[in-house]
Amino acid sequence: MMRSLLKSSGKWFFMLTMVSLLFTACSKDDDVVPDDETGTETPNPNGNVPYYKTQRVENFLAPVDDTQPTTPPPIVYFSLENKEEVAAEFKTTARWDISFASLYNSFIGSNNGKDEKNMGYGANGVGGILILKQPFEEVTSVPADAEFSTSDSYGTDALGAFGEGTGWYLYDFAGTIRGDGSEQKKHVAYAMPESRTLVVRTASGDYAKIKMISCYKDAFTPDLWFKDTPHMYFTFEYVLVPKGSTKFEIK
Repeated sequence: MMRSLLKSSGKWFFMLTMVSLLFTACSKDDDVVPDDETGTETPNPNGNVPYYKTQRVENFLAPVDDTQPTTPPPIVYFSLENKEEVAAEFKTTARWDISFASLYNSFIGSNNGKDEKNMGYGANGVGGILILKQPFEEVTSVPADAEFSTSDSYGTDALGAFGEGTGWYLYDFAGTIRGDGSEQKKHVAYAMPESRTLVVRTASGDYAKIKMISCYKDAFTPDLWFKDTPHMYFTFEYVLVPKGSTKFEIK
């Protein structure tokens, strides 16, 4: 009798073990699904930000001193690959991709180690930058490498006061270009995402297109921009694609 019970128990234990193993195997298979079937983020070997996904940065602070408006403030560095500020001590490294410098830290440049005029000169960054007179959504092709500048930076647009060619924002000195002429609408910087897009070759050779949205704290539309609105708090969106890409795809 005892031998029969032990034999029967052994069979049940064996069956339960097999069912458990089968269930576990099925669960693991269910968890592993190809990227193209789920839209899983495509890893970026150069940083934490995945390729082909729109990123948004809000209120990125580049401190300025309003009492000394013509004195360039300390340069601020940002990594598009990691979506974070990079300390100035790493200026001559490939850790950052764009710089905010010059007048009110409003001029955006790239990181290239071979150009003596570049902030990253002396390091191994291969970056470059250009600006297009197109809205972000319409920029679908990655420009040829020869079109990128390693020494230029882009800020004020010629459509506004003190403009220097094509830029990402219009400076309304008197408040009469975009503003209503009131005191609070004087000295306002108007980002132009409707007609300007920055394109960057990162320090590692990937590509990004950038939509500059605002330089005012918690204010993302022109109706909220006034002379006394806290600045420079940059809000922008961007998407990264790998080195060698010819298209800016968003998946």
